[in-house]
Amino acid sequence: MTIHSTAIVDPGAELDSSVTVGPYAVIEKGVCIDADTIIETHAYLSGPLTVGRDNVIGAFSCVGAPPQDIHYKGEPTTLVIGNNNIIREYCSIHRGSPGGHGETVIGNNNMLMAYVHVAHDCRLGDHVIMVNNATLGGHVEVGDRVTIGGMSAVHQFSRIGEYAFVGGMTGISMDVPPYVMVAGIRNDMQVRGINRIGLKRAGFSPDDIRKLGKAFILIFKTKDLLLQEALDKALKEIPDCEPVERLVDFFKTSQRSVIRLSSDDK
Repeated sequence: MTIHSTAIVDPGAELDSSVTVGPYAVIEKGVCIDADTIIETHAYLSGPLTVGRDNVIGAFSCVGAPPQDIHYKGEPTTLVIGNNNIIREYCSIHRGSPGGHGETVIGNNNMLMAYVHVAHDCRLGDHVIMVNNATLGGHVEVGDRVTIGGMSAVHQFSRIGEYAFVGGMTGISMDVPPYVMVAGIRNDMQVRGINRIGLKRAGFSPDDIRKLGKAFILIFKTKDLLLQEALDKALKEIPDCEPVERLVDFFKTSQRSVIRLSSDDK
């Protein structure tokens, strides 16, 4: 274990022997860090917090702080971070709240760029990219391989479906369907199209991308259909396609409004 002489590590913290802790970092009691994780200079980690393997927690980041919830009274909540994540400088990630899941969860292979904020009870999947200054309100769910552009803000309790792309400086106040690109500010949010480049890079077949494009036209562009009619028609006309089924299911399971306004509706 490599711990700089100026770092402060509470005896109640549990660090694997291969962990590196940089100058002036602070690690409190209740923090558990697995193998080959690097804690950079001036990072502040408080528990209960579990950090997996091969993570990098950047300079001046604040990880595991109590939730910014006026109802929080010191109850034992937690933050769980998976493996191979890059958390850059000045990021803040807060523990869960008693009124939520009681835990905040960061999956694997994610990149949180500088000044990103992840609030209490959020759940991030795998391979998520959050660009500088992107902010998640409490209880937000982010699917696998989502990209959230810089200076974007996501309203509490919103969901962002897998493989979605959120443009920079977007204000999200509704659920974002999987596989699509969105941009805009709150009530002016618009679906711009299928995230074809992201899907291609992720290994989706040309046939599945074509079928998602057809479903996109039915759900987002065919304005003479009610939403339920559009969803039913998509399943009927594009059978046996798992991505289309997941797109339809996202709408059906949403507890909030799902953005459906497309860029040519105005």
